[in-house]
Amino acid sequence: MSIYSKLFEIQQNLKAPKGQYNKFGNFHYRSCEDILEAVKPILAQQKAVVTLYDELVYNGQRYYIKATACLLDIETGEQIKSEAYAREEEGKKGMDSSQVTGASSSYARKYALNGLFCIDDNKDSDTTNTYGKENPQQNKYCCERCGKEFKGFKTKNKAYSPLQEYEERKRKYKKALCNDCLVQGGYKNE
Repeated sequence: MSIYSKLFEIQQNLKAPKGQYNKFGNFHYRSCEDILEAVKPILAQQKAVVTLYDELVYNGQRYYIKATACLLDIETGEQIKSEAYAREEEGKKGMDSSQVTGASSSYARKYALNGLFCIDDNKDSDTTNTYGKENPQQNKYCCERCGKEFKGFKTKNKAYSPLQEYEERKRKYKKALCNDCLVQGGYKNE
């Protein structure tokens, strides 16, 4: 059986549950570990292994973690690879630099595995998580980095709702960041 036939069998039989829960965003998601746990029995049946490795890549004044997921046929030595990237945050509240790198690695590895095994992300947390982005009665508008809730603000001429504050910060900084995160990210305060 070719490696492509084995990959076909793995993709058809893999069921990777969302074994994690995010209390802040109120959603379930699957981690890299959830995918690996689900695929191991199928790999044994197909006589194949998966290896994961990371590489630090510098591009455009930022560091990215490039993760590679490799499916190796142990009978023939054939292999198929899938790559994914995740950018390291400049700083994440409550995390030291090694934790930031580790979080980026886990994220990139998850998406390299998703690509390799054709795991549909349309129903995964990263695409279904609309926390702070839709209906203001349903969700609160929060900083995209630390989660601090926007309360709205007043200027001399106008009052801004939390939704308007969120949208204005998103427009101005490309991310809806609170004042503390703006300072940490090197942006000037308003």
